[in-house]
Amino acid sequence: MAKQSWKPGNMLYPVPAVLVSCQGKNTKPNILTIAWAGTVCSDPPMVSISVRPERYSYHMIQETGEFVINLTTEELSRATDYCGVVSGKDVDKWAKTKLTPMPSTMISAPGIKESPVNLECRVTKMLKLGTHHMFLAEVVAVHVDEKYMDEKGKLHLEDSNLLAYSHGNYFSLGDELGRFGYSVRKK
Repeated sequence: MAKQSWKPGNMLYPVPAVLVSCQGKNTKPNILTIAWAGTVCSDPPMVSISVRPERYSYHMIQETGEFVINLTTEELSRATDYCGVVSGKDVDKWAKTKLTPMPSTMISAPGIKESPVNLECRVTKMLKLGTHHMFLAEVVAVHVDEKYMDEKGKLHLEDSNLLAYSHGNYFSLGDELGRFGYSVRKK
């Protein structure tokens, strides 16, 4: 089977589809959908999100240096899509999606109560990259929905049906194929 050569592009898929909540100093909180989010460091825990400067939320994040990454699920897929195609300057996305703002513990921006995991983030650096600007941020607090915890306190995030984005489409994550290191473990 042959392969086609395409022009350079972002084909690193799938990626997490997350809802980012933020709030400016003199604005209502807003939500935007981000597919370009990722882990960049484990100690200190750091993440990145890339946002177009024309997005309504961009200036809130730039002004306050804060945002919350809220993991999404199959159940949140319609809200995730909605928050990515409608502007918060025209619509109250919280009301339209019936999502619940949840007070954060370390920053001013609220998290989303319906999300299984909320990562409170504080921006450490912003990089102007072209169409998108990348916000590098330290994770300053994490909140986990107890319904995904077992009696021993172990998190079972796989039970939440996390959402992924791949080349214009949303997917829930599939079956587990193995655990880290399974390829070298004795049978």
